[in-house]
Amino acid sequence: MPKPTKGPRLGGGPAHERLLLANLAAALFTHKSITTTETKAKRLRPLAERLITFGKRGDLHARRRVLSVIGDKNATHILFAEIAPLVAEREGGYTRITKIGNRKGDNAPMAVIELVLEPVTKKAKASTKAAPKAEKAEKVEAPAEAEVVEETVEAPAEAEAEVVEEAPAAAAEETAEADK
Repeated sequence: MPKPTKGPRLGGGPAHERLLLANLAAALFTHKSITTTETKAKRLRPLAERLITFGKRGDLHARRRVLSVIGDKNATHILFAEIAPLVAEREGGYTRITKIGNRKGDNAPMAVIELVLEPVTKKAKASTKAAPKAEKAEKVEAPAEAEVVEETVEAPAEAEAEVVEEAPAAAAEETAEADK
């Protein structure tokens, strides 16, 4: 049996907290982003992350475990059909919490919790500390080379015209030699 959380629970008793988090998770999967208090968002994050991991597995047992937690067939279908394929490459961190200030009525700190559905960009891992220094040196040199290329392209416009004029003459000479 899981150890109950210490201190005050969201909404009252443990059963009510479980139902409240299940409804928040269902709303998060349905709408992809919800606004709630910071405390609820922080408590929802581990639950949502675990359910998304089940969604990535995609088998029948995982679907039934998610249904046993949130109990909403529509939200479960959205999780398995839409969200799981989008986060298949991601190894964790499926949610993002952004603080948005305090609520007007009771001054409660509010936050937006949303699903991170952007594609993952893999970072290149350097095995030694010397490699990043070499990469930085290449990055510094690259803009200088680009400027040089631009300058050389602008200056020899007349030289290109001369090359074009010489090309037909050279081609005629080559064909004459080929005929011999």
